[in-house]
Amino acid sequence: MESSYSAKDIEILEGLEPVRLRPGMYIGGTGKDGLHHLLWEIVDNGIDEAMNGYARRLEVILHADGVSATVIDDGRGIPVDAHPVAKRSVLEVVLTTLHAGGKFNQQSYRTAGGLHGVGASVVNALSSELWVTVTRDGGIFEQRYRRGHPQAPVSQIGQSRRSGTKVFFRADEEIFGDLTFDAELVLERLEAKAYLIRGLSIRFVDEGSGVQRTMLYEGGIVDMLETLAPAQEGGRVHGEPLVMRAESEESGALLEVALLWTESPQERVLSFVNAIPTADGGTHEQGVRDALVRAVRAYVETHDLTPRGVSLSAEDMREGVVGVVSLFIREPQFQGQTKARLNNPEMRGWVGSVVRTELEGYLNSHPKAGQAIAARIVLAARARQASRQAAQAVQRVRTSAQRLHLPGKLADCSSSSPELCELFIVEGDSAGGSAKQGRDRKVQAILPLRGKVLNSEQASQGKLSQNRELADIVSALGCGWGDDFSLSKLRYHKVILLMDADSDGHHIATLLLTFFYRHLRQLISAGHVFIAQPPLYRIDIGKQTFWALDERDRQQILRRRLRGEVRITRFKGLGEMMPRTLFETTLDPQRRRLLRVEIPEAAVLETEVVLSELMGRDAEPRYRFIMNHAAEADALDL
Repeated sequence: MESSYSAKDIEILEGLEPVRLRPGMYIGGTGKDGLHHLLWEIVDNGIDEAMNGYARRLEVILHADGVSATVIDDGRGIPVDAHPVAKRSVLEVVLTTLHAGGKFNQQSYRTAGGLHGVGASVVNALSSELWVTVTRDGGIFEQRYRRGHPQAPVSQIGQSRRSGTKVFFRADEEIFGDLTFDAELVLERLEAKAYLIRGLSIRFVDEGSGVQRTMLYEGGIVDMLETLAPAQEGGRVHGEPLVMRAESEESGALLEVALLWTESPQERVLSFVNAIPTADGGTHEQGVRDALVRAVRAYVETHDLTPRGVSLSAEDMREGVVGVVSLFIREPQFQGQTKARLNNPEMRGWVGSVVRTELEGYLNSHPKAGQAIAARIVLAARARQASRQAAQAVQRVRTSAQRLHLPGKLADCSSSSPELCELFIVEGDSAGGSAKQGRDRKVQAILPLRGKVLNSEQASQGKLSQNRELADIVSALGCGWGDDFSLSKLRYHKVILLMDADSDGHHIATLLLTFFYRHLRQLISAGHVFIAQPPLYRIDIGKQTFWALDERDRQQILRRRLRGEVRITRFKGLGEMMPRTLFETTLDPQRRRLLRVEIPEAAVLETEVVLSELMGRDAEPRYRFIMNHAAEADALDL
């Protein structure tokens, strides 16, 4: 079959047409993250004004429809006079032209999060309607758009001595379907912005729930670190956080780092560039990690603090570190428009030099803190060595029949294609028995657990490696963990937590999620971890049968007022279900309900805090939460 390919086959997309045709190129996708990226772009414009000293207040309003928002700042306001080349208002040029903005030169903005000049115009293109109100030069100016097209020229609608920009937009349902803004996620990200820019007041309003909150943190990233770190003093290796600030004469970059060693077995470092969270790190974060290892190693070797027979690794030196890295730079080179990783190569060396000098000076001038940190590192090294020895001992006792080192109680599937295979991690042998009988043996594997697994938030590496239940999970997955982790070796592309639909089941699921988040986070990031939704109730109304996930679901079914005798059965556990019933309600891909475990970049700080308070050693935050919310509990599942 012949086909022609000539000049007439080449399409030229003008204006904002490319954005609507390929939105994923500009906002990373049209899912939940893409929807929120629209809001981040407008918010970051106001943040850029604040970073450069032109704004002190920012207000973000999520409207009751769930898909529209208003962002107001008291900055200089977008210029409205005619552009000398385009011969149109600068406001219209910025909102209708890709790569048009005031952040390409360093005269208007010293540092900025949006440097590609596509943010506001992309939001305009992907909004069903957008209104901009600019206050500056003694006047109030307005322009309205529909799907990127101006409805009229910029017009003056009033007078004012103030200045600022107000943007209202409604996400286009043709692009995003029925998605809505997540108020908690938005509040989390705004809180991070308030921490990073001292003196900036951010007001958040969610009209749907009525929640209003104003955030102003004069302590900056030190206040953020105090939120991340364990609340109790006993959880810290040394008292006050170590804070470092520096400015590069050559590049004009501004760096602020806050570090604290804790007793936690994990390392937690959050990094930001121009107040934008870099969830995937980058050269600035790597510079801090390099410097931390070199400074601590130099201190330990200089003072001969390493016991005989113990070798210290970089992992040992970073264990328990909680840190915040904030960098402001004129020309950031982000990896992609979503700005999740910084790629400026020169920042690794400069940041590393600053942090190493400051950290070495601190350790040598504070011997008590330095020795405590060194002792903490030696303890981590010994735990790592004990963990390795335990793993080697387990490896030696594996029988030759277990060539894949699979746990004996695993009922594996017959397929060898990971993309088709599913592993159900099931609570208890009884439920495991029902699941083994009811499953699709070709693609569904079952791994029963006995009781509640170890709390990995409180356990050392040595205890984790010696725990039979967690070791069985890692063995069944086949991808390893820690330094041996390899996503390509994962044997199942769906890892599904299948627990009873009661409080004990929720607790076990939380323990497992903590382990996956702390030690197999790559599985969550790659979208391989799910939570099954087994029913808690069976409701028979006449000849019809319904399955309810929880009490609320049960009430909704009963409100339908269907005719017939009502019979309600509450399952005490999955083991009570007949194998066929378990398959039909929970295992069958055509009828089951699964929750994919995801951690959006804006929710990383909240996730860290929740895990630390919910699962950490200190019981005080949990006690405080129970006392504050005890009156809200209608019933307890005991």
